[in-house]
Amino acid sequence: MKPLNADLHCHSTVSDGLLSPAEVMRRAKSNGVELMALTDHDELGGLAEARATADEIGLRFVDGVEISISWGDDQTVHIVGLGVDPANAELVEGLHQVRSGRDARAARMAAELDRVGIHGAYEGALRHAGNPALVSRSHFARYIVERGHAKDVKSVFDHWLAKGKPGYVGHAWATLEDSLRWIDGAGGIAVIAHPGRYRLSKAELRELFGAFKDRGGRGIEVLSGSNKDDEVREFSRIAREFGFLASRGSDFHGPGESWIDLGKLPDLPEGLIPVWSQLV
Repeated sequence: MKPLNADLHCHSTVSDGLLSPAEVMRRAKSNGVELMALTDHDELGGLAEARATADEIGLRFVDGVEISISWGDDQTVHIVGLGVDPANAELVEGLHQVRSGRDARAARMAAELDRVGIHGAYEGALRHAGNPALVSRSHFARYIVERGHAKDVKSVFDHWLAKGKPGYVGHAWATLEDSLRWIDGAGGIAVIAHPGRYRLSKAELRELFGAFKDRGGRGIEVLSGSNKDDEVREFSRIAREFGFLASRGSDFHGPGESWIDLGKLPDLPEGLIPVWSQLV
């Protein structure tokens, strides 16, 4: 049987993507995606448009969200919720609380960047975001590239916006317990996003996986746009060891700005239970 082309992690202009929810769905369909989730950062506002477009073009759709949590020593981890009810009151209120600190953080980031000669960053990032509650590091990165300080968004993160760099500002996001309670309460499945991207040792990652499992987390992104081949093998092993469902998501943000395009990831390794087996 041909494997399902599922892409269960991507972003639109409702958070830090470059395409509207409708455009994301149409691009996914043209790329051969058969099951699609929109997972904007801490935001549900694009789901109605995405679902309406998916229904119109014959693309199976899953309501999703990517929740920012604080973990360990000032580490931000992302938890994807799949199959959530976007009308769930506790989830809606929880995400509102998470978003409420973004504008103040953005002002602090702009002040730090100003000290190293990157001026007007707050206004520039806000122009890209369109809403103070949605300003993210990606919006700052686009402004910095636009101003000619870096060749691409990845370079901006490497030199200015990663932890320990001049423009990095820590922030207290939701807790792991918060995110899992909100996702579970909204009828969804919690998945650890792109586990290879966190600056955690192997021991620290295992601690995260164990805490996630103990608190009801059910899945892990074995295939992510940013996962290297050795990481795919390692996270496949982790999925088997912990009994996690395996997810597949490009983490697509826009043409020319993402590791991989929608629906272009390899198939899940054999022997894993795909998360979509519990969603469709």
